[in-house]
Amino acid sequence: MDAELAALAASGASSLVGLMVSDAWSATRERVARLFARGGDEEQAAGELTAARAELAEADRRGDAEHWADIEEEWQLRLRRLLRADPEAAAELRRLLDETAPAQAPAPTLQVTNTISGGSQQGLVIQAGRIGRLSAGSGTPPPRGPGRAG
Repeated sequence: MDAELAALAASGASSLVGLMVSDAWSATRERVARLFARGGDEEQAAGELTAARAELAEADRRGDAEHWADIEEEWQLRLRRLLRADPEAAAELRRLLDETAPAQAPAPTLQVTNTISGGSQQGLVIQAGRIGRLSAGSGTPPPRGPGRAG
């Protein structure tokens, strides 16, 4: 499989699981089922999508990111198989992704500011559970205390 189709499968799987837990799913479910059925049993494909949606909801409820990632990986593999078997499905998948992209809520952005006081800090202090993107720096210089040259 070429890199472009592999990237499409990855993007499609990510969008698919995102759609499954969104309000847009009811409007998209039938199209996704048709895509996976591609002339086969559309009801079976719809049933598998419904089961995956229930698993995602449960994983989300439990905060189980690993299970969520497993489900996304499973659908990525299914998309890769579909695109290998039927290259014309790529155009349909691209159309579906283009049409549903605006319906998906943008990822929330979060800015956290920590204030550290007391004691002595000699360098950068980072408090984090997980760091996705880090910008280390300060818009203002640190306060000058007694005995600190400025």
